[in-house]
Amino acid sequence: MWRKNWKSAENLPCLDSNCLQHQNRVTAEKNAEKLDAQLMSLDSCTEETNVKLHGNTKDLESLVNEKDGEGHKETNSSFLHAVINMSGMLIGLGQLSTPYALENGGWASAFLLVGIGVACGYSSHLLGKCLHENSKSRDYKDIGQHAFGSKGRIVATAFIYMEIFMALVSYTISLHDNLATIFLGTKINLGWNHLQTSQILTAIAILVALPTLWLRDLSSISFLSTAGILMSLVIFATVACTAVFGGVKANHSIPALQLNNIPAISGLYIFSFAGHIVFPNIYTAMKDPSKFTKVSIVSFSTVTLLYTALAFMGAKLFGPQVDSQITLSMPRNLIVTKIALWATVLTPMTKYALEFAPFAIQLEHNLPHSMKFRTKMIIRGTVGSILLILILILALSVPYFEYVLSLTGSLVSVGICIIFPCAFYTKIFWSQIKRPLLILNMILIISGVLLGTTGTISSSKLLVQKFQRARTS
Repeated sequence: MWRKNWKSAENLPCLDSNCLQHQNRVTAEKNAEKLDAQLMSLDSCTEETNVKLHGNTKDLESLVNEKDGEGHKETNSSFLHAVINMSGMLIGLGQLSTPYALENGGWASAFLLVGIGVACGYSSHLLGKCLHENSKSRDYKDIGQHAFGSKGRIVATAFIYMEIFMALVSYTISLHDNLATIFLGTKINLGWNHLQTSQILTAIAILVALPTLWLRDLSSISFLSTAGILMSLVIFATVACTAVFGGVKANHSIPALQLNNIPAISGLYIFSFAGHIVFPNIYTAMKDPSKFTKVSIVSFSTVTLLYTALAFMGAKLFGPQVDSQITLSMPRNLIVTKIALWATVLTPMTKYALEFAPFAIQLEHNLPHSMKFRTKMIIRGTVGSILLILILILALSVPYFEYVLSLTGSLVSVGICIIFPCAFYTKIFWSQIKRPLLILNMILIISGVLLGTTGTISSSKLLVQKFQRARTS
């Protein structure tokens, strides 16, 4: 009986204070273990979510940084890699018009070409200094904000998108002109419209390029970027082959100076060196960013030399008959001409997704976070498709390559390449900038404003006159 009572007593709650403390401690330990398990589960979920979000952000950032070969996520770019990327960015559509610009401006305008190249190389150096001053700055818009606050960021963003839009219009005009030459004599009659064959072919090419605006993964964009750089190099090589092996004598004389044409051709020269919106991405991707100035010197020296050689080569080969796009002046019976024409056609088709990427990323960021990924992708692709169709309509309505390109250079590129970098640097380093450097920056800003103003007025007038003549005829 005592045994039963003792067993029953074991099951009774303990009234001793020490026993109560022991039970409380055991209960607390159990609760702590449960809480730890919940926290570990929560951390696991959070980590998994962060991985997913980081993966998506990584893809987005890779697209923003991706333009003509600059897709960097890590600071692992060597000096040579940075030089190749910057040179590849610079060598683009502008090289087609340098012989035309030299012929119309005179051989003395080559000094303007070299001078603009030196100024743009110097402004690239200034961008590197601005990035070094503020480690939080990662792109061109960040530098604008660091210098002038939110207003600086807004202005920089507006000019970047304007340059992208106008450059894509120029690319589409070039696409149309070269397709017209390739399929010269071909007739396409759909019966229900009055479009010319070249316009129909351009519309088909745009439809083929349209799906690239829906691309979002790094590998696809990288392929397009690499292809664009290769096409630009192929164009230069084919013109050189025409001069050496094409049987065309380079015996045309180039006028010394045609001062009245300088404002218009200055825009063509400036556009040839446009690429500064991507240079911050090259800087941040370098293993040793302190070598960025050397990268700028080597890249701009190389590209300026190539542009000058191509300008004199084309002007001497074709003289006053040189077209605003050198590929359209090359003898059509040569195989290198066919290669050059197709390379010029493929170049714009590789650019659409790359040029549209910054706008697409910003668009996705502005959409509600609760929106499904598929819905965001549909909105992104739809907006991109509408913009590309708008660019097609504008390019077919105003198919005057040299004037649109010159207007782009004078109205937008001069600000991004010369005026803004000098202004950003001067504002950021105002308290420590030396007087000679301040004077140099002010001279470049004033020169850029003068070139931009006169070039915009001149190219706008020529564009309007050309448009009016086309309508009356």
